[in-house]
Amino acid sequence: MFDDYGFINYEISKRRRIRKAGSFFGTAALVVVCCLLTGFITGGAIYFKLSDEIRELKSIQADQSDNYILSESDMAIENVLLLASDGEMSVKNIAKKVGPSIVGIRMVTKSPRYWYYGDEMTESNFEGSGVIISKDGYIMTNYHVVQYADPKNALSKNTTLEVFLPDKRQAEAKFIGGDSKSDLAVIKINLKNLPVATLGDSDELEVGELAVAIGNPLGLEFQGTVTVGVISALNRTVSINDKTLNLIQTDAAINPGNSGGALVNSKGEVIGINTAKISVSGVEGLGFAIPINDAKPIIDQLIMFGYVKGRPFIGISGREITEQISRQYGLPVGIYVLEVVSGSGAEKAGIKIGDVLVSIAGKEVRTMTELDKIKENYKAGDTVSVVVARNGKKITLSLTFTEEQ
Repeated sequence: MFDDYGFINYEISKRRRIRKAGSFFGTAALVVVCCLLTGFITGGAIYFKLSDEIRELKSIQADQSDNYILSESDMAIENVLLLASDGEMSVKNIAKKVGPSIVGIRMVTKSPRYWYYGDEMTESNFEGSGVIISKDGYIMTNYHVVQYADPKNALSKNTTLEVFLPDKRQAEAKFIGGDSKSDLAVIKINLKNLPVATLGDSDELEVGELAVAIGNPLGLEFQGTVTVGVISALNRTVSINDKTLNLIQTDAAINPGNSGGALVNSKGEVIGINTAKISVSGVEGLGFAIPINDAKPIIDQLIMFGYVKGRPFIGISGREITEQISRQYGLPVGIYVLEVVSGSGAEKAGIKIGDVLVSIAGKEVRTMTELDKIKENYKAGDTVSVVVARNGKKITLSLTFTEEQ
């Protein structure tokens, strides 16, 4: 019995020791479980608190996106929130970031219409897009969107500009400067603290990357339209209205009214100014934009001076004499001078209305495009020889380029 009792007591003692050891580990496990539960409870509380704050922030952002008015600090925070880890943004967030800085532009021009019973003024409206580039109201756009407001244009006195913001505000705009050669212009509205677009680096573009066009296709009725595509090609040489431009090609839909609007990259940066599309039956997805790196120095000069400094200027307007016209009227092939600008290099050189400009700087001139290409090799102040035909004789004159203003 003793052995059995003693055995039993031994087992009980052993069990007690095991039980004591087990109680230690049990206590430790209980502490861990309590910590985990506390963590879950605290984390849950924080999560729900953050969720409420996130929902509140989204609600605020929704209200702000409706009004498109954000403080500078709010805009900085929002831009950080919109950026993904790789620096790229969704199209939705690109539209939220850039959309508030894309405006509609309406050019209203009045011109006389002559009727049998007298004359009256007829009104024409032209609509396009623009990009806000400063808080105090400077807007860049295409020259052809605002060309009649240029003081150099005969219709400027009867032309007004209106700007329509995404937040439903509108304001009259002043023509600051324009450059028909690059098809760029700057206008200004008298409003403050405006949302400003971020300008990117078009030299970093690669074919195939995301391209988002934002503007007003077909006019203000479709203001703020967003279309998506890719960068189809770079450095495309395109001739538009006797101007040769170096452009970005994209398949993002661009239509009349998009002109002057933004072409945006995946970071929400403006990398081009939408300017043209090829409109041929059966052809789609051929849109073009002026690279922002080409536009920046011109825009800066237009703001500072109203024109691009150093551009050579001859000072004539004329009509091309083709071979057919040459045979018909007995004139040499070249540029028939219709007007000579007062004080210009042409006037000082002795060029007169009725002359036919046949060569400049030793190169034959047959078209205005050829004349412009020759000018690109010179700057204001340079002197070249010109040959004009007058009364059946060729006369050589010395022309000093003045500055185009």
